[in-house]
Amino acid sequence: MKIEILYPEICCLYGELFNIEYLRRSVHDCGIATTALGERPRFLDDDSIDLVYMGTMTERSQLIVVDELQPLRMEIWNAIERGQRFLITGNALEIFGNRIEEKSDMVISEIGGEGYDCLGLFDINVTRDMLHRYNSLFLGAYMLTEKDAIEVVGYQSQFGTASYGPNAPDPLFRVIRGPSFGNGYMREGIHYKNFMATYTIGPLFVLNPALMVRFCWEMGYAGISPANMDAAMDAYRKRLYEYSDPERGFEY
Repeated sequence: MKIEILYPEICCLYGELFNIEYLRRSVHDCGIATTALGERPRFLDDDSIDLVYMGTMTERSQLIVVDELQPLRMEIWNAIERGQRFLITGNALEIFGNRIEEKSDMVISEIGGEGYDCLGLFDINVTRDMLHRYNSLFLGAYMLTEKDAIEVVGYQSQFGTASYGPNAPDPLFRVIRGPSFGNGYMREGIHYKNFMATYTIGPLFVLNPALMVRFCWEMGYAGISPANMDAAMDAYRKRLYEYSDPERGFEY
């Protein structure tokens, strides 16, 4: 398995890089390449990359990454169309939407306007309020059909709130409890071909070993046994039981 991590020097909040470390510990002969700011992403020229990963970053770093990727916008879209697999977690997903609108006057004065355009690859829009962080637990389901749904647990912590536009992609998760992308639908994230993005952090694979196994199977790597499987599954089951309790508060 070949994995490329984009900009780990700034896209590294909340221990999210451990999504890939957990993959490395679980998959035999897993090779990891890192692409730093100023370097051309490998996946644009190498279609043998199994997975491109980018995680959570600061809001200032979002501006840097948008500037970095904007000249490559159409090349990235072509890679998505040809089936390149991506996993994007936390506020990194906002970069691939239309625009981030800022509500806080303090931040508006710093960025020189009420918001800024992102890559515009998917029809999602983000409203951000840097004076009010939103924190919540998350319980959802990753599914191709009702029969093979995998329940997913995690956390969300961000200043932005995303909503789907009229040409929005399919969601990544069906929401059972926790925040959705609004518009009256219980759905969250982006799932277009092999591009997958979610606000959910945890890290996602560490908290959901069965989901990691499913992702590996979809990449053509069957029979993966998650590292520390017994402990990981025990922790997953305890979270799932707790998050399914209707008396359990979710926002914090």
